[in-house]
Amino acid sequence: MKIAVLSDIHGNYTALEKCIEYAGEQNISTFLFLGDYLGELPYPQITMGILYSMMKKYSCHFVKGNKEDYWTGYKNSGEQGWRETDSATGSLFYTYHNLTPKDLEFFEKLPPSRELCFEGLPPLTICHGSPEKVNEKLLPECENTFSIMDASPNAYILCGHTHIQGLIEHNGKFVLNAGSVGIPLQSHGKSQFMILKGTDGIWEPEFVSLDYDVEKVIGELSSSGLNEKAPSWSKISAHLLRTGEVSHGDILQRAMELCTAATGKCIWPDIPEVCWEQAINEMIGD
Repeated sequence: MKIAVLSDIHGNYTALEKCIEYAGEQNISTFLFLGDYLGELPYPQITMGILYSMMKKYSCHFVKGNKEDYWTGYKNSGEQGWRETDSATGSLFYTYHNLTPKDLEFFEKLPPSRELCFEGLPPLTICHGSPEKVNEKLLPECENTFSIMDASPNAYILCGHTHIQGLIEHNGKFVLNAGSVGIPLQSHGKSQFMILKGTDGIWEPEFVSLDYDVEKVIGELSSSGLNEKAPSWSKISAHLLRTGEVSHGDILQRAMELCTAATGKCIWPDIPEVCWEQAINEMIGD
């Protein structure tokens, strides 16, 4: 048996299509989607259309990520706090206002984690961050990761969120991180996902990296106008798409440090654009 495991699409429908095409060439008909379907990149309605189409054609299983919590939380809080043109929240605002009621209903119904069973094979726990929290990172050589693995009733935990593919083994249990379809780290600009192969009562991962039309995706940041709504955030996205290096979170942290140094305090999302620009110049030179 083969299963495709895809996480952290972040609206990169071009990369998603490439991954689905590759999985189809392997005769895969079961897909696990581990959250963060939108965010960072434009035309979210195209990504959602692909996912809805997949649900009709294949056996698909979904869990929610932290981004899905953002969209539903924003809706339930009265749509307060995000600005249309702002590097901290412009991308969030853009994506949210391109969602349909169907999309929000879909996100609201997603479980944070779930167990899946396939005949003759060990059960799988699937989640975005960890089985306990959608925004928790299961990192190698981390005692918290080992504690979560020890507490898991299942030997296999499938996750994403870190945007880095990898395998963690501890006391006969495994964390398998599928990486990121849309904006992977340490990928050299390639899209990434995982194929899980089940044979003789065990699961074996195949970590896949694929070339796709990165420049098309970067061009759409401009053609959609998203680079004007979230200028610095979009610069980080473009650099990350090309290189697979330096995350949004790392540059956000530096921008907040610069903001604190300049003003005495910094509370997200109130980060001056000049701080974003300085952080980008320091960390990626763009």
